[in-house]
Amino acid sequence: MDSKLAGTQLPPSAVHTIIEVGYGTVSTASELGSLLHLEKSSISRMLKKLEAEGLLTVEPDASDRRVQVLGLSPSGTALLGQIETFARAQLLSALSVGSKTDLQIIEDGLSAFSGALRGEVSDRSLKAVDILQGYQPCIIARITGLHASFYSENYGFGSVFERKVATEMSEFLGRIDRPMNIVFSAWQAGRFLGSVSIDGEDLGENMAHLRWFIVDPDAQGLGVGKRLMQCSVDFIDSQEFSESRLWTFQGLDAARHLYEFFGFHLAEESLGSQWGTPVTEQMFVRPKLQ
Repeated sequence: MDSKLAGTQLPPSAVHTIIEVGYGTVSTASELGSLLHLEKSSISRMLKKLEAEGLLTVEPDASDRRVQVLGLSPSGTALLGQIETFARAQLLSALSVGSKTDLQIIEDGLSAFSGALRGEVSDRSLKAVDILQGYQPCIIARITGLHASFYSENYGFGSVFERKVATEMSEFLGRIDRPMNIVFSAWQAGRFLGSVSIDGEDLGENMAHLRWFIVDPDAQGLGVGKRLMQCSVDFIDSQEFSESRLWTFQGLDAARHLYEFFGFHLAEESLGSQWGTPVTEQMFVRPKLQ
């Protein structure tokens, strides 16, 4: 709603007009009105103002004088160049602080958003999501990194939490070849989307420990979490564990919904700081299927 846009002294609708006329997207006043979703009177006032400022030419069509044909004057063409320069500088400034991964996320997001506006299905949603089991190269780093970034950004967890995940995940993978332990990971076109592990040893008494359940927030809507949980409970049932447990904390509502959907229920709740930040810790339990 700024009255000036893209380094100009013009409002958004006028800047939009300069761009669309300059790129040839529209050539008449009626086409411009349809594109900008503005009433005929508003379009007329804006065109008269831009014409008076020497930025736009408005001429009657030779074949139908009721139609106004739009074009940029030399000053309008120069202004379009300034707008493009401003936009490039702004974009490069924003992208210069991002990593290669960040830039890919931005590109994927913009592409998906653009497609959604046109009613298209995102290419990403059409690509198969593969669930792999067992060790995968760099899996410790990927699981730890996704945990650290998500819980740092959303809950303020720090180095204590990251070290805990990395250390315990490393120890667990040293036992991954044993039949009661497994890790499931989700991938799409080589991109890591999430994982979950079942540790059948650390709790003892033939109990399964569901650990390190995490899904990349950018993978929401692909059904990754549900598939990972389904793999987990299928494995738990096949191993005939006496009981399954997991530890989490209050506030992770989406994850809790999945836990409860797959038969876990809240058994204990208390204040704690095992992850380095005080939270209301929760233990969920899933009994053995009868």
